[in-house]
Amino acid sequence: MKRLLILALLITGCAQPPATPSKPMLKSSNTTEKKSGHDHSHDVGPHQGTIFDLGKYHAEFTVDHKTKTATVYILGDDMDTPVSVKTDKLELTIKSPAFTVELKASPDKNDKDGKSSRYVAVHDNFAKEQEFAGTVAGVIEGKPSSGDFKEEDHKHEAGKEGKK
Repeated sequence: MKRLLILALLITGCAQPPATPSKPMLKSSNTTEKKSGHDHSHDVGPHQGTIFDLGKYHAEFTVDHKTKTATVYILGDDMDTPVSVKTDKLELTIKSPAFTVELKASPDKNDKDGKSSRYVAVHDNFAKEQEFAGTVAGVIEGKPSSGDFKEEDHKHEAGKEGKK
């Protein structure tokens, strides 16, 4: 009988209620950190690309299908102003089709002191008109940084992209 009772307790376990947090987990704009976990929308960027968070910066992912070129622009808090950063390269990993390319610094005319706000890569897969998703990662200003992006369905203009 004693074994049966022990077996029953082992099978059913204790009937303690699940632990609940002592403080409510409410998301408030007053307590949200400025650079990580912030709650704001990312609209279309100044180059008509997809804006995403990249470490303490914002970034914009664009693709020119005709030239098979992907460009990532580093942007400020306003998601419009270019920000020059110190890094020679970033790594761009695309989910589908799965491949990785190196984004090389391509300084804009306003970038100075060996810094760049623009990083580019050329790959045949960028010729395909699709909504790309992936991750950009690298060491920016001495700090490891990464960010995920996903293009939303967008119209490719016939004259601009060579479609139709």
